[in-house]
Amino acid sequence: MLVLLTLWLPLAVPIYWLGRDANSISILTMLLLYGEFIFLLRLWGTNVYRQRQILQDYGLVNIRRNWLDLGSGLVSGLIAVLCLFGLEGWLGWLVWLEPSGLPRIILEGFVVAIAVCFAEELVFRGWLLDELQRDYAFSTALWVNAFIFALLHFIKPLPDIVRTLPQFPALLLLGLTLVWAKRWKKNRLGLSIGFHAGLVWGYYIINVGQLIKYSGQVPGWITGVNRNPLAGVMGLLMLSVIALWMRRRSLNY
Repeated sequence: MLVLLTLWLPLAVPIYWLGRDANSISILTMLLLYGEFIFLLRLWGTNVYRQRQILQDYGLVNIRRNWLDLGSGLVSGLIAVLCLFGLEGWLGWLVWLEPSGLPRIILEGFVVAIAVCFAEELVFRGWLLDELQRDYAFSTALWVNAFIFALLHFIKPLPDIVRTLPQFPALLLLGLTLVWAKRWKKNRLGLSIGFHAGLVWGYYIINVGQLIKYSGQVPGWITGVNRNPLAGVMGLLMLSVIALWMRRRSLNY
């Protein structure tokens, strides 16, 4: 990681200094960082572990079953989000609003979800989990991986950390779920990427599309503090059900 930062900073700093559009700067520097990360992973696998196909060993295998896993995970995650908000709407806790520009938001959300979740899953359920499992028992690697995954979502200013802290238990649970998903699929990453992306995609469509408005019938800690479903009891219950099912499936394989 230190080598990665050493290679990345000399290129990223001028971009931050010379760039004017914050969005473009963020995208360009993150692409640069991730490109260097994958390059170093290949060197790491070849020279340290003598594994020339380290990305495939992490679970990025180009086979039909992995693509099917990704597709089924994507659909499952999207349906889970829609069911959560649908149930809350049926209970009268929110109202659905008239959509505007929905096709563009759906496509944009899909691209964002796949890109972000591919990157996160390769880092956390690929590289980091592999490193942990080389030295520790699966149960230890599972919990450490999930904890680091949740913790790194809070690299932000202190006021934002305090504001978003209620989502930590759900992020921890999501981290556990994604490890169990990979184990169930015999070390393939397709389901982990797909399910994670499905959750992100569904929330992106509803949040960016401004499709809902909370009625205020129940407090925010039930539906989600600051309109974040992961920071509410309902979102945590949904993830708990999925996590238990995923864990059960992983124990059978």
